[in-house]
Amino acid sequence: MAYVLRRLLEMVPVLLVVVVATFFLAHAVPGGPFDKDRPLPAEVKARLEQYYGLDQPVYVQLGNYVVRLAQGDLGPSIKYPGWSVREVIGARIGVSVSLGLVALLLAVLLGVPVGVLAASRPNSWLDRVPMGFTLVGICVPSFVLGPILALLFSLGLGWLPPCGWGSAIHYVLPACTLGLITAAPLARLTRGSLMEVRSLDYVRTARAKGVPPLRVWFVHALRNALLPVVTYLGPAAAGLVSGSFRRRVLRLRKRLAALPEGPCGRLVGLFPSVDLRGLLPLAVDLALSLHGAEPRP
Repeated sequence: MAYVLRRLLEMVPVLLVVVVATFFLAHAVPGGPFDKDRPLPAEVKARLEQYYGLDQPVYVQLGNYVVRLAQGDLGPSIKYPGWSVREVIGARIGVSVSLGLVALLLAVLLGVPVGVLAASRPNSWLDRVPMGFTLVGICVPSFVLGPILALLFSLGLGWLPPCGWGSAIHYVLPACTLGLITAAPLARLTRGSLMEVRSLDYVRTARAKGVPPLRVWFVHALRNALLPVVTYLGPAAAGLVSGSFRRRVLRLRKRLAALPEGPCGRLVGLFPSVDLRGLLPLAVDLALSLHGAEPRP
């Protein structure tokens, strides 16, 4: 229990630094939440800034934001009048989290086996062909792959719905798009890590003792080769879960993840995007540390 509490306490200053850094970086960016193509009258803009607390000094805004954040209060939404940021996030976070988790599961189930297959036959067609596809997956962004999959499997073949939400079949297109993009670097990372550990002493010793090849490969080599892969899953999970908030999931579902314009002026929406990207890797790191880890001195 003491180890768990210590790990939790270690996360607090890191997350606080993320919050403060994103706050000041957002304030350093020119413009504000009310700077649009058609400027508001000065009186209206002044009232809005007073309502949202943007007329206060920056340090006061930061203090209010941190206090509210600790209480779970993200303030009123600028984009959706009458709603709080927490209400808007709560109405949509279920879809975003479920989609991100499905995409992450797909990436792991596809990327790790492809990397293992490529590493088992280095410099053969079993290595070059999958790695060629992973290179394409790394280079092609999701906003390009998504429409291609929609045109092919929805408008072309008619197998999948192009939009909507509510059943498992609606997960297929967006989850495959996000999952394939994530599986590509995961496969290359798995392959490179396996190529590195396969020649280490403990693997060669296992082979010399007559351990079956499959056991050597999957028990001795793969277990240690997965350490960088598991480390990669922290930011990957953060990117999939929080990234699917803002991407609108390739527009396959209208306004799926349009985030509210939150409190504190130029810090609009930063909690669910930037701050969440800082929080999720910390949470994953904590879970990995607690799973089979020895307490550090």
